[in-house]
Amino acid sequence: MEFRYLGNSGLKISEITYGNWLTHGSQVENDVATQCVRAALDHGISTFDTADVYANTKAETVLGEALEGERRESLEIFTKVYWPTGPGGKNDTGLSRKHVMESINGSLRRLRTSYVDLYQAHRYDTETPLEETMTAFADVVRQGKALYIGVSEWTAEQIREGHRLAKELGIQLISSQPQYSMLSVWRRFAPRPTCGYAL
Repeated sequence: MEFRYLGNSGLKISEITYGNWLTHGSQVENDVATQCVRAALDHGISTFDTADVYANTKAETVLGEALEGERRESLEIFTKVYWPTGPGGKNDTGLSRKHVMESINGSLRRLRTSYVDLYQAHRYDTETPLEETMTAFADVVRQGKALYIGVSEWTAEQIREGHRLAKELGIQLISSQPQYSMLSVWRRFAPRPTCGYAL
């Protein structure tokens, strides 16, 4: 397995990252998910990406169980925050300080670890001041609950402003995780079919 640095940080991650968006806790039985994680580890994959919203928190739980007993220092675990994970209460979503702080604690409990290597804002929150969000992320880093922060599906302007605030707060915004799929691009730009099928 080849390894590379994540962004401009000193964090080395496996070139192939194991993600569990559509599988763990929903479409694949837990024992099969564990077998998949074990196979990934056997092939040198050390980086695992999940999110609290995947299978409504079950994906994190399954991943935490599957990684139990592994040397934590040899793994890189990423998770995300933004989407609702509770019963739909008024503060169960977004990037407010309240939701960020409660979500990181829930993720750590489910993942059975004291910290994640990368904590990512799963979307941009237009209803919460960006300064509040970035201050909450800075506090998560200072508390040792995350080593680095990143974003997912943010625009270039949102990333630029987030990076500026992170730098002022003395933390590193080191990654952006956009959707990167030829199928997605094809769906967006392909002409509409004229016969009776569509993707």
